[in-house]
Amino acid sequence: MFAEAIEDILKDQCTPVVVRSIEAGSSPTALWESLAGAGFLELLATEADGGAELSLAELFPILSHFGRYAVPVPVAQTIVARALVASQFAIPPGMITLAAGVRRNTDASMTCALVPYGMMADFVLANDGDTLLLLHCAAAQRQATGVHRSLTANLTWQNDSEVIRAAQGGALLPSFSAALHAALLSGAMNRLFEMTLQYCNDRNQFGKSLGKFQAVQHQLSVMAEHTAAASIAAEAAFQGAGKTPSLLAAAMAKSRTSEAAVLVAATAHALHGAIGVTEEYDLQLLTRRLHEWRMSHGSEAYWNRVVGEHVLKGDMSLSDFIRTV
Repeated sequence: MFAEAIEDILKDQCTPVVVRSIEAGSSPTALWESLAGAGFLELLATEADGGAELSLAELFPILSHFGRYAVPVPVAQTIVARALVASQFAIPPGMITLAAGVRRNTDASMTCALVPYGMMADFVLANDGDTLLLLHCAAAQRQATGVHRSLTANLTWQNDSEVIRAAQGGALLPSFSAALHAALLSGAMNRLFEMTLQYCNDRNQFGKSLGKFQAVQHQLSVMAEHTAAASIAAEAAFQGAGKTPSLLAAAMAKSRTSEAAVLVAATAHALHGAIGVTEEYDLQLLTRRLHEWRMSHGSEAYWNRVVGEHVLKGDMSLSDFIRTV
């Protein structure tokens, strides 16, 4: 029910025109208020606190929709951030994004590097060891990455006086961040595959549609295989009765989706040809997200190491580990 309601809003309020406009610097207020005003920021909050108290399994399709529509505001991050700290202090209104960590500099300043939606967020919830820090973005120096139309930024605070509140639960942020971005990647890849399949069926070349050529069919089948595998891995991270994804499941999900993102994006552009790289065509809205979300909170190289360390610390053989997971 919630997934359908959110998709209805996104179809109407998060069109490619709106995404382009926000990326170009227009205000995201209208889109943000359409989602926040409907109460979707409290999907994980308890019913006593006015939330929907969704399970992880129920949250997954919602996060996937945000990926499908290349949502240019940190609504998924805000949902998770509010759930992580809501029981510890009152959360200020506004857009909250997630940072992988805080770097303490020699001049007493603090830096959060490559923060998704850092160019527009009101607050950053950052992992500082076992502690969560809620930082006010208005007090930070925002430095764009230089990537075309990217909303990611490096944020620096001159001192720690800009910390709004500190909370417990720093160990929970990495797994939730990894699972969240895996869900976003999954949604974007599914939409990208649908667009590519439709294009190959509609585009005629040498007297027949592109989809009739065996070489194209092969590329589509490989693309479909990776998209499906990534979706299964992402959904698996949102199983279980817990309130947060397990670190191992989240690591495997982020690793698999990040690995697939590179191939899926490349295949989509290869099959679309020249039109796929034009700014007015919607393909780049999704492929840019794939590359950006792949790197957010660690690429497949980082999360593969997490999985590998888990295997090496355990007592079971590799084959038994694979059967178990």
